[in-house]
Amino acid sequence: MAPRNSDAQAKPIKVQAADPRKMDRFNPRNRIYVRKSTGQWTTLRRQMGWVFMLLFLGLPWLPWGDRPAVLFELAQRKFYVFGLVIWPQDLLLLAFLFMIAAFALFFFTTYLGRVWCGYTCPQTVWTFIFIWIEEKLEGSHNKRMKLDKAPWSVDKAWRKGAKHTLWLLVSLLTSLTFVSYFYPATELYPDFFTGSASGGAYFWAAFFTLATYGNAGWMREIMCLHMCPYARFQSVMFDKDTFSVGYDAMRGEKRGPRGRKQDPKKLGLGDCIDCNLCVQVCPTGIDIRNGLQYECINCGACVETCDDVMAKMGYDKGLIAYTTERKLEGGENRVMRPKLVGYGIAMVVMCVAFGVMVSAIKPLEVDVIRDRNMLYRETDEGLIENVYTLKVLNKSEAPVTFELNVEGLEEYQWTGPNQVLVAGGEVASVPVALAVDPYYLKDAVIDVSFVAAGEIDQASVTDTQSSRFISVR
Repeated sequence: MAPRNSDAQAKPIKVQAADPRKMDRFNPRNRIYVRKSTGQWTTLRRQMGWVFMLLFLGLPWLPWGDRPAVLFELAQRKFYVFGLVIWPQDLLLLAFLFMIAAFALFFFTTYLGRVWCGYTCPQTVWTFIFIWIEEKLEGSHNKRMKLDKAPWSVDKAWRKGAKHTLWLLVSLLTSLTFVSYFYPATELYPDFFTGSASGGAYFWAAFFTLATYGNAGWMREIMCLHMCPYARFQSVMFDKDTFSVGYDAMRGEKRGPRGRKQDPKKLGLGDCIDCNLCVQVCPTGIDIRNGLQYECINCGACVETCDDVMAKMGYDKGLIAYTTERKLEGGENRVMRPKLVGYGIAMVVMCVAFGVMVSAIKPLEVDVIRDRNMLYRETDEGLIENVYTLKVLNKSEAPVTFELNVEGLEEYQWTGPNQVLVAGGEVASVPVALAVDPYYLKDAVIDVSFVAAGEIDQASVTDTQSSRFISVR
């Protein structure tokens, strides 16, 4: 068992205040030199980063028939997601996706704290990529500090130049990949590098290149500390049973240096040797020993670094660990609690509703627009005529011929085409007039239904849209 203070149970432990000279993390001139960390959490973060990076980079190149598997054509107002074509009429799906993402964020934050920021947030992933490039070219934590303080030389110039060049190349690749979700990658890259791309493609490529370069290369923790809204409202989802990175002050205080063979109990010290490595590996530059702070992104770098120090000192690991406030106070964790269950149920309900909506998407859709210039007119033959425009949308990717008819009228004359050929992903406008003998009109307003029917992928599809036939009796 790790040695503890003899006074620990008698009175509360007061955490030592940090050196005021090191507390001004909000001054943009005080650059944070992140020390390299190794361990299970760093490995997990890198593995997850690789998975999401490969997905991000690879999806625009994945073919699906004669188009990319994922493509958002804003001009044509069509979103292609593998075999699914999403039209503006289906954008309610987008709202459900946002709600699912929101409740998932609430659920995992309540349970595991700010793990989104530490392991999957693009800002974190790209920041660590840029730090890795920095380490390879400028060296370790201490070497980077010395290099920045050193006067300009050929060695410093080429290292700095190579670093910023690689940062810009990674940023350019990132921006082109992002634009590829809206502009087919097989066309974007040849057009971009031959000067044939549109002005919009060049603008957005330049914009996202500079944004990535600035955010991951220069701003880094400033984005997390000052610009990310999630950092501000995450506390409302935390409770005493939320897992987050925490420091065991009862075990660690009073902190101070000592030799490995010295008994900290005799020295009146806790387990913390005050090496400050937990601060040096933190990408936001905080001291986790000062308690829970909104700037902590739960990346776990301080956890594994502190565990390494404890192992070298011969103490138990876990001085800094993924833990809960209740456990630090000596209690037992409660996993099942009303707020967590509520978020989980809401997330499941939204996922089910989203699945139902996706399965209910029809490859055919009909919209009926009545002639707004007149309610009806009487023909030379004495018939009552109503005029409509049918909008027939073919959501499939192949041309289809649809049969058109109307239901709800006993006897009528149809003026206009009864068949229409609609290209894949197109909308056809079909003007139609219905004329009825007044003898068959029992009411001034009669409910009617226009029906379109066809065959898509060897399956019969129909869609019905209601409207009204207006007359006089």
